[in-house]
Amino acid sequence: MTRRRRLSVIACALWLATLSLGAAAAEIHVRDVSIRLEDGVYLMDGHIDFDLSDTALEALDNGVPLTFELHVQVRRAGAWIWEGSLYDQQVRHRISYKPLSERYSIDETTGDGGSFVTRDAALAALGTLRDFPLVEHRHIDPDEDYAVEIHVALDIDELPLPLRPIAYLKPSWKLESKWSKWPLEP
Repeated sequence: MTRRRRLSVIACALWLATLSLGAAAAEIHVRDVSIRLEDGVYLMDGHIDFDLSDTALEALDNGVPLTFELHVQVRRAGAWIWEGSLYDQQVRHRISYKPLSERYSIDETTGDGGSFVTRDAALAALGTLRDFPLVEHRHIDPDEDYAVEIHVALDIDELPLPLRPIAYLKPSWKLESKWSKWPLEP
């Protein structure tokens, strides 16, 4: 192997190592999920930790809105992949920075939201799940066990058009949680 080829292989390996380090630094975690039965409806509370990459935080601070999709399913425990869900809902949340007012805002598909002075406060509010309705108790078979499955991801297709190709290629934009599973128990 020639010296030039060895240097190319080493440079490529270092570049791949840099990419994998950048991808590991940003993570989204769903935690502290609790489910309760209230007035015949299962409600969910929980928290999502948004540990965003420096690239995503810089874009947000420069006025690029970030849209996250919360995907929640209620499925029979141990269901096969082709079995349907008892409940399947996708909710979109958008966080943005308004430079003129120097505030972060959260817009949700439900019409709720808020305005925040700091980015950390906005991300904490974005990650708070309260009284999220899942399924009515009457739809639950008492002889079956059910699980709530949750996934959160940045929707790259909602980024401004010039930024999308870069976001698809760079690992620092691959912001998503793993599917987490919680038993449906009041």
